[in-house]
Amino acid sequence: MEGRRDPVRIVIVDDEQLVRMALRLVIDGEPDLTVVAEAADGNAAVGVVEEQRPDVVLMDVRMPGRDGLDTTRELLTRPAPPRVLMLTTFDSDDLVLGALRAGALGFVLKDTPPSRILDAVRTVADGNPVLSPTATARVIAAATGPESAHLRDRSREAARERLSRLTERERETARAVADGLNNQQIAERLRITVATVKAHTGSLFAKLALENRVQIALLVRDAADHDAGHARAECPGTL
Repeated sequence: MEGRRDPVRIVIVDDEQLVRMALRLVIDGEPDLTVVAEAADGNAAVGVVEEQRPDVVLMDVRMPGRDGLDTTRELLTRPAPPRVLMLTTFDSDDLVLGALRAGALGFVLKDTPPSRILDAVRTVADGNPVLSPTATARVIAAATGPESAHLRDRSREAARERLSRLTERERETARAVADGLNNQQIAERLRITVATVKAHTGSLFAKLALENRVQIALLVRDAADHDAGHARAECPGTL
């Protein structure tokens, strides 16, 4: 975690106490990570995050009452929101895409080896997306698999309308983000400075009301002509 001095502050949100205890034991054994609080449901999580201001929230998807998707959407409307890593036993298409659209920066399964969960926490803390191999496969399948023409057309038109608010340079930046390029690679492709790339990316977040690069990539994928294969479904930083 280059450039970071203090340990990454983490809140664990899961309705199962044993899961929270196991995660805390694994995380607190690392010198660069620390669990600052736990919550057993989404409503409690909002208050805990407001109080503790963590860097990362490990969020269960399915919980009684307020689920992880709704809680994530709520957290990301707050000032200086945390980065959210979804951790679940389920990996259905709806959950994976729903988590990413809600603003989560990562999605991993609870049976992922502890060392890889720790790597995922560090990756998300640095602002980079991370998906388990099965989640990556589902994102690719959703991008390339058969959909009803009606739903596909509605999704495409809505995405294109949102992208039409951008300047041409911003749209080029969005397409480069969807191709999985980092800021340096985007600068080289567009022949601009890294600082300009960062400015364009900031405009994308503001104009599109998005929180992270994964959401930009999904929007570009929705707007693209699927048959022409313009969009990329790959997400950088996969486990």
